[in-house]
Amino acid sequence: MHPKIRTRDVFYISDGTAITCQTVGHAVLAQFPLKVNEQTFPFIENGHKVTEVIKEIERSFLATGEKPLVFFSMVVPEIKQQLLSANALFYDVLQTMVNFVAEDLQLEAKPQLQRSHSVGKDQDGYFDRIAAIEYTLSHDDGISLRGLEEADLILLGVSRSGKTPTSLYMAMQFGLRVVNYPFIAEDLAKMRLLPEFEIHRHKLFGLTIDPERLTEIRSSRLANSDYASEKQCEEELLSVESLFRREAIPYINTSSMSVEEISTRILERTGLQRRLF
Repeated sequence: MHPKIRTRDVFYISDGTAITCQTVGHAVLAQFPLKVNEQTFPFIENGHKVTEVIKEIERSFLATGEKPLVFFSMVVPEIKQQLLSANALFYDVLQTMVNFVAEDLQLEAKPQLQRSHSVGKDQDGYFDRIAAIEYTLSHDDGISLRGLEEADLILLGVSRSGKTPTSLYMAMQFGLRVVNYPFIAEDLAKMRLLPEFEIHRHKLFGLTIDPERLTEIRSSRLANSDYASEKQCEEELLSVESLFRREAIPYINTSSMSVEEISTRILERTGLQRRLF
């Protein structure tokens, strides 16, 4: 008999984007047999916003009878203390590591508000990331093949193999300019790369997926269609994987990977550097 999985409310709260809180929280909670109900509150920078968040925490505590788990990152001491007055179990995602580093380096930490840091002191980096996102959106799903010389990466694969979410994640998180191109019937019939890609071979990377998983994904959009049939999916994948091998294009199978893992493995294989902001 399997033990009953417990359910807990979880809050991610930050004076910045809360992405770090979510990332750390997900990594930690994945170690436990828990089902979580998550809420995220970014840019909690003043007393009024904290008061509203505390109300949500208290509602959770009253409804469940258990203190919710709160992964948080706060810079302003007054705001942090106000948050800590709520009925919750708190986990400061940065403080422990900051203390260790400060002790090892014998330096005093000087915290800054994340959003102010992003748009002020590192303004050029902030706008570089916005430009990367705009570039990636304008080159999504083969919309445009202009300006490939500006691309950091060109993702290739059949429709619904994970190209778009991976492209956007890499643009938003790493500031990379990513083109993604879906092979269409004409490409598969000719079984060759487009001339536009030949000069940019070093930027090419392929995504593939198991036929069963591809059929499942496509069926959720167009059930009982040729596009979603197992036969069609198998034929497309065989053709594309053959092309990847023949043209020596590196590729990975995305079937059981999250977008975070797909992106990390691409960086590992290509040697591209993350641009952090």
